[in-house]
Amino acid sequence: MDPISQKQQVLLETLNGYGNVAVAFSAGVDSAVVCKAAALACSKSWAITAVSPSVAEGEVEEAARVAAAIGIPHAIVRTQEFENPNYVSNPVDRCRFCKTELYSRIAARQSEIGFDIIANGANTDDLGDYRPGMQAATEFNIRSPLIEAECNKDDVRALAKKWGLSVWDKPASPCLSSRIAYGVEVTPERLQRIDKSEQFLRTQLNVRELRVRCEANDLARIELPANVIATAIDVRTAISDHLKSLGFKRVTIDLEGFRTGSMNESLNLIDLQI
Repeated sequence: MDPISQKQQVLLETLNGYGNVAVAFSAGVDSAVVCKAAALACSKSWAITAVSPSVAEGEVEEAARVAAAIGIPHAIVRTQEFENPNYVSNPVDRCRFCKTELYSRIAARQSEIGFDIIANGANTDDLGDYRPGMQAATEFNIRSPLIEAECNKDDVRALAKKWGLSVWDKPASPCLSSRIAYGVEVTPERLQRIDKSEQFLRTQLNVRELRVRCEANDLARIELPANVIATAIDVRTAISDHLKSLGFKRVTIDLEGFRTGSMNESLNLIDLQI
């Protein structure tokens, strides 16, 4: 048996032991693979997607399409993280408050839907970065079948491709709030500005993976793949003008290029017990 088939077998066996499962489904490849595995292995399974201003435009609709293609029932929960000042103030553990809200909203549907376990899409690569949302997962007894089956991101994409999932090569797309520098207030207006800026740059530069980071004083710090930076500089005036029209006060292109989790680069991960 090839390595991916072995991973598939372990993942299905892991989920088979869950009983009825609700998967926190973001429309990303990780949670899509968990949904597919749950649909194959569990007695009953559901995909549950959060709706809030921190979700990029089109993601909820894509979640519905992917769930339908998998054949798993799909439900929506509307989260209210913006009612929590601990979230809005954007501390370094902001994600914990967001995930606490998400998991509590899903758990509130348990008697209605009838699931035994809530599962997320965390994989083993997520264990190497600062992920305060994992603390909320522990507090709510959320299971992480990809971690239990020892699947990393490459394994997840290979499984998604094997199962014919349309999102198998979809770039990672964490919530829009992750683009805002710690300590800068998270507001729906800022999130919409980031979302529209990224949509513009994807079209303008014909690139799938990028970030528009919102730094202090509404500075936009654009992270792009290294091979796209020169093109962006050539059209920098158009980019700057458009992002300023959306509400940014200053616009800069980060010459280090795109990298995941760059907002965590200034954190002392030892102090944060990572």
